[in-house]
Amino acid sequence: MGLFSSSRRTFLGAATVLAGATRALAAGARPTGGNAVEAGPNIYERLGVRTRINAKGTFTYLTGSLIFPEVSRAMEEAAQHYVYLEELQQKAGEKIAQLLGVEAAMVTSGAAAAIMLGTAACLTGMDPKKVSQLPDLTGLKSEVLIQKSHRNSFDHAIRNAGVRLLEVESRDDLENAFSEKTAMMYFLNAAQHKGQISLEEWVEAGKKHGVVTFNDAAADVPPVEHLSEYTRMGFDLVAFSGGKGLRGPQCAGLMLGRKDLIDAALLNNNPHEDAIGRPCKVGKEEIAGMLAAVERYLQIDHDAEWRDWERRLDAMAAVLTSIPGVTTGRFVPDVANHVPHLYVHWDEQKLGISREQCGKELQDGEPSIEVLVNQYPQGLAVTPFMMKPEEDQIVAGRIKAILTSAKAAG
Repeated sequence: MGLFSSSRRTFLGAATVLAGATRALAAGARPTGGNAVEAGPNIYERLGVRTRINAKGTFTYLTGSLIFPEVSRAMEEAAQHYVYLEELQQKAGEKIAQLLGVEAAMVTSGAAAAIMLGTAACLTGMDPKKVSQLPDLTGLKSEVLIQKSHRNSFDHAIRNAGVRLLEVESRDDLENAFSEKTAMMYFLNAAQHKGQISLEEWVEAGKKHGVVTFNDAAADVPPVEHLSEYTRMGFDLVAFSGGKGLRGPQCAGLMLGRKDLIDAALLNNNPHEDAIGRPCKVGKEEIAGMLAAVERYLQIDHDAEWRDWERRLDAMAAVLTSIPGVTTGRFVPDVANHVPHLYVHWDEQKLGISREQCGKELQDGEPSIEVLVNQYPQGLAVTPFMMKPEEDQIVAGRIKAILTSAKAAG
């Protein structure tokens, strides 16, 4: 018996060590000569996926932003327990609404999901039969008004609900477009200076005709005031991406606005099975992470953050203007990535390299760097908005090396 117990303890001890080593190896650790386990390559290195320096801004293809440490902790904590998803959505939404000073809020699986769910809410209200009917619009309203200049790839999320988009240009067009079929009015905030109808006029027309107005403000944080400004202006629903300026989970977003519409959107959403939003699953981890992101974002000294971005651009400009023939300047986009940018200008003929070629060399080099190329009139541009500390100097150094090399070769 004693021998058996001793052998059993030895076996269990060895099994425990083996299990620990297996978990460590699965996490990418490497065994060393002793009992210690040494940290190994990260997940991207193990997969052979290149990491990038983001000098461009918040773009989904570039995985949005880097989440706050507080967000990671909240997501990890949420992952350790079971809860009713609907209860969590309700409580988190109430807390977010309270923090932002809006009537109601819900966490969505990104801003595009908020667009689709907001449209669905306008079509179904709290009627379960209508919820299960979508995208069949028999007997339901079927049109959403949109300015022609506001058409974009993401308006597919509106069409997912089965509706037809009816384009307008002038205020007269808008007045003539209303009918008993009109379910919603969609406004693309990033295009607010492109259409003939302003934010205020859009809201005014919606109130006049009793039609829900939706503002797609996905990438329009900062400034922080936008989180409540558009609902105060009178928009019934507003959507934001959670994984961009708010630095929450990339697969999360926010929909803010009227409580009756938020409630209807929740009815059209996961975990309800026979609903158009069932594929738009947002888990307990993302809901907790989104709440933590909002809490953290509201604590930031945004003026100090802006000064830091300007300081980093000063340092980059000093490096780049040391190259004869290179000049720099500043601009801030009106909306979407509304942060300081630095543009870099040179005579392409004299230096022997175009902005496109410079951007390609930055992408292909090590480390790979993403910059803005010809997306603004200034040509090649960068922003420290999404850069880690000290990456601004790496970016400036690489641009300088590329331009200097091209000039020497020429």
